[in-house]
Amino acid sequence: MNELPRVLSLHFLRALYRHRPTALFDVVETLLLRIAAAPDPAIFISPVTPEDFRRAAGELLARVPDPTSLPLWGIPFAVKDNIDVEGFATTAACPAFAYRPQKDAETVARLMAAGALVIGKTNLDQFATGLNGTRSPYGAPRCVFDAGSISGGSSSGSAVAVAAGLASFALGTDTAGSGRVPAAINNLVGIKPTPGLLSLRGVVPANPSLDCVSVLALSVSEGSEIRRIADGYDREDPFSVQAPQKAWPQALRIGVLTPQACFFDGDGESASLYEQAIERMRVFGAKVLTFDYHPFHEIGALLYDGPWLAERVAAIGAFTDTHPADLDPCVRVLLDKAHRLSAADAFAGLHRLQQLRRRAELEWEKVDGLLLPTVPAIYTVEAMRADPLTLNARLGHYTNFANFLGCSAIAVPAGFRGDGLPFGVTLVAPPFHDEALAGLAGALHAAAQCGAGVDREAQSSRCR
Repeated sequence: MNELPRVLSLHFLRALYRHRPTALFDVVETLLLRIAAAPDPAIFISPVTPEDFRRAAGELLARVPDPTSLPLWGIPFAVKDNIDVEGFATTAACPAFAYRPQKDAETVARLMAAGALVIGKTNLDQFATGLNGTRSPYGAPRCVFDAGSISGGSSSGSAVAVAAGLASFALGTDTAGSGRVPAAINNLVGIKPTPGLLSLRGVVPANPSLDCVSVLALSVSEGSEIRRIADGYDREDPFSVQAPQKAWPQALRIGVLTPQACFFDGDGESASLYEQAIERMRVFGAKVLTFDYHPFHEIGALLYDGPWLAERVAAIGAFTDTHPADLDPCVRVLLDKAHRLSAADAFAGLHRLQQLRRRAELEWEKVDGLLLPTVPAIYTVEAMRADPLTLNARLGHYTNFANFLGCSAIAVPAGFRGDGLPFGVTLVAPPFHDEALAGLAGALHAAAQCGAGVDREAQSSRCR
């Protein structure tokens, strides 16, 4: 067969399989070679064994010989290692915490039932506590465009696996931006659904009241399709929700940052690329309006400066108290702060959140959606390790608030800086606008003409 493209869209693989179903074995062998030769040794915590990958492909072809009968037939995907996959250990990037799940997480089960094949469990910031990708004993995955730069986290390995052409899509999680931040840094689409659309059953919790499963993909259309296959009400998940999707109004109003609210940490090129994305929204016919970002930023600050740190400790039980030496130093510092919080602090935080929600509601009355930079800047691994808490907080400047407000969001590539590093923007809307966001986000990605993952030249027609 001809050599596979650098990134593996669903569109390409479906056409290949329709023509020749046994090409699945060629795809498997090519991916095994790519995984073995990958220059970044920190992408996977547990890659699939060659024997298991070949066996899974053979069983799929024998069980379902017609590739068109399942929507994800033969599509390779990676899974963040805080999401259960039977046959793999779940570590949450903490070897002492590892366990062997008896069954797949609900989202994984739905995707595998649709024909998708797991290529491995990917690296992450330990216990999904971080946005930078360096907080793991398994190493720090790097940006696919620069080995000296962070990959973003906490879904670091998942993003790099897709961007490097090792998987067609990947599952991550997104509590504060953990799916959107690495998408931006690796030129990918990051789908952050309305919290509760995708089941959290079988996911190691970070902040259960804020967590959601995310999708990292090569295009908005493919990521949204995967989200639809994976979502669905789950009675066994207490945080699962169901409600009809909502449409945009005919005259769409998009909120953008005022010049005073723009923060790019000295990155003037990213500031310029944000302005270009705003101009594309005007070309699409949207009415572009500035809004007050302050209440949203203050809401996001509650995640690490408020009592929600205590929820992280509660989520994983006594492990943090009994295994302090097994925690990443930054994670330990953050979780230690939680022990100084009281029940009164928790209620004070809830009351403060409610006050800020009221202020945010006034801004939502002015606009239907928001267009924000995904990250202010991209940092080197060296800089991140020198000042881990400050720089990690800056990465969440535009992302931390979303799940506090139950928002739907899609991060898309929006161009490249002169040094070859990517820039991304995120469209944010109130809950249950996932489908409405998809059309607009897809158009924004296509207009940027910056491809997906390492394939900067890929056109939207190749990733439909």
